[in-house]
Order: sequence, then structure tokens, then C-alpha cells
Amino acid sequence: MPSKDGLRWEETLFDLVPEWTRDPSIAAIETVCRQQFSIPPEETCSVAFHASGLFNKLYSVERPDGTHLIMRVSLPVYPRHKTRAEVATLRNDNLIGFEWILMELMDGTPAHTRWRAMSMGQKVAFTERVAKFQAELSGFGKSESIFRGVGALDLDNTDDVKDSKGVAPGLLVSHEFFMGGHLCYDIPRGPFRSSHDWLIAELDIILRHQTAILENSEDEDDREDAKNVSSVARKLLALVPKFFPAALEEPEMTALYHHDLHLNNILVNEQGEITAVLDWECVSAMPLWMSTKLPRFLEGPVREEEPQKDKYLDADQIPHESTAAVGKSGLEDQGKNDLYFIHQMEYEATQLRKVYKARLKELWPEWPLEEKHAEIDLFQAISQCDGIWMKRIGRWADRLENGETIQFDISNA
Repeated sequence: MPSKDGLRWEETLFDLVPEWTRDPSIAAIETVCRQQFSIPPEETCSVAFHASGLFNKLYSVERPDGTHLIMRVSLPVYPRHKTRAEVATLRNDNLIGFEWILMELMDGTPAHTRWRAMSMGQKVAFTERVAKFQAELSGFGKSESIFRGVGALDLDNTDDVKDSKGVAPGLLVSHEFFMGGHLCYDIPRGPFRSSHDWLIAELDIILRHQTAILENSEDEDDREDAKNVSSVARKLLALVPKFFPAALEEPEMTALYHHDLHLNNILVNEQGEITAVLDWECVSAMPLWMSTKLPRFLEGPVREEEPQKDKYLDADQIPHESTAAVGKSGLEDQGKNDLYFIHQMEYEATQLRKVYKARLKELWPEWPLEEKHAEIDLFQAISQCDGIWMKRIGRWADRLENGETIQFDISNA
């Protein structure tokens, strides 16, 4: 499998996982920070490891004046283009040896850690703010969409924001396009004129990957799985034109879409007010129907009846559960076991979904949530057809091909 300096792809049971073959040098990070801010040797510039994600390592940086920043160092999963899609300038020849972004450290705490202590009123205000955020990204109130075409944002024919006259969709930077050996495939990579062209490319990647398994693997189980995935992908390929037109007079209207709005990616202050939204990695201009997907923190089962706390066992009545004020999840358990909080989150998400939809409908009267289930369903099926739900997705595709109208649901597929 192709590798790059500092990056190795490891195949797990369900997915490919990027691994660091060497760690970024903290001394090199300090040197780069000193260069960026003209910090002389006699003054302090502190650098320390902060956190890590799937593709990045974060380092906290403190300047002599006490200003705190975050340096994000990235694996070369999609050299130049992944970082370029997030920032305006990109440096290749740097001491760190990896692409990097130097960012302001935002105030706030992940909403996930404050959620249990927030009142329902604060959660409603939080959700309404996210709805407004979504509407703003979608270009509500404008005569037409912010962008045309599907792809990650790129500067207009320049490498420096100072020389740019704006941004526009460019190559699509998403996991499916760069994971493992996918970067080597000779396929269209964007910008795509339409949903049709984009989803066809997604399925092309899946089919090429399965073909590579059939050609190179000697494991009969892997080969059988590859045949089955290919069969399902071809069924979905035949469905794409039924949902999306193949030809458009001009590129499809699109807008920025943040695909990972869970509570750990939204910072709040002590009053539960949003201070920042994090993780713009792989955020792209997407078709407007994608904006009808609910934010991640509002997903989950329907639960209309509020759980009554006194009907649930206390934490100390459940074996292996901590009785400490802060349990194994790092959240206040208030003396109750995890099942209570799971049900409480499901109830709150059910109520907050209504708040989100109502507020978005006020801000964006043309918001087409109820009309776009079919498009979302097909996208979800394509995204998961090479995973554990492959056979159920195949059955769902067969039912659609036979003329049935059925919403995509793993439990019913």
C-alpha cells in the first residue's frame, strides 16, 4: 500500500487507519513559532503536546506575552490539498517536516463536558444558535447559493490569501478520496458539477478498491466480500440517475457543510453559550440537500417520554460503575447509572430536533427537510455499502429498483 514520509496505513477489521511513523519534533515546532512571531532566543516560547486526532497532532504554544495558540501538525494523507482546503497559505519547506496550521486557542469548553449541567433552556438556546449557524452557511437570505459545484474550498489561482480575490470549490478533500491507496486512483476529484457526478465518483472509488482486492488478495473470505460489495455498489450506481440528473446547464448550487457537529466540536462558556465551532477538516461546499441532514448531536432514537430519574438504579447499585462524582465518562453522574443519561440524551435530542427544525424553518422558509429524505438515504447507503450493512443495503436497493418507496433504515433494510 502506498506510503509517504511519516505516514503508514494500517488495515483494521473495519477500516484503514493512518499511523505516524515518527513524531513531529517539538524543538522544530518551537523554531517555526519563533520564526513566525520573531521571538528572540532570550525570550520564552513554550511548546507542549496537547492532543491528537485521526490525522493530526495538536501542540499548545505560549508566546512571551502570554498569548496561547494551537499548532496543528498533519499527516500527509492528501499532500497540499487537505491543508490548503483549510487555510489560505501553505508552506512545504519547513523544519517540522509535516504540513501545519498555527491557530488561535479559542476560549470555551467542549459542550459535551457541560451538557449534563446545562438547563433545558440553555440547550434550546444552544440548538437555535446551531440552526442559525447552519442557515448562515447555507446562504439563507441571498438571491442564490454561495457557491456552485461540489468540492473543498480553494483560493482563486494563487497560493497566498493576500493575492486571492476569493475562494471557490476545488478538488474534493474527503476520506474516501485519500484513504490508503485511493489517492493513486485515476478518477475525477472535483470540483464536481453536480450531485450525480460526485456520487458516481464515490462509487467508482468503492468499485476500484474491491477490484484491487479481487486481483491481489488470496484470502477467499476477502474475495467473497469484495464480490458482494461490488454487486451492491453497482445496484446503487444504477439508482443515482433516478435521484439526480446527469446533466445540468450550470454547476449545481452548493454551500459549506460541516459534517461533524457533535458536542465535542462545539465550545461553550460557563453559561452554555457557543464560543467556537471546531474541526473544519474536510469541510467542503456540498449540495444544498446535504444541509437537510441533522447535526450529529441531534441524531439518535426517538424518545418522547422524559425518563424519571427515581426509576433508575443508582450508580453504586450497578457492578463496575463508579460511585465518584465524576464517573468513567468524565461527566458528572449525579449518583445515577449510565442508562439514565443515555435515555435522557435521547429524550432531549428528540425535543431539540423539533426546536432545530422550527428555528431553521423561521430563518430559511424554503428549507426542504421533509422533501429530501430520498437524496439523504441514497448518500447514506453509498457511504456504508462497503461496511457491515452491505447486505441490508443491497436488499434496500432491490426494493427501490422494484418500485417501492421505502426510507433507508438499517433496521428495516
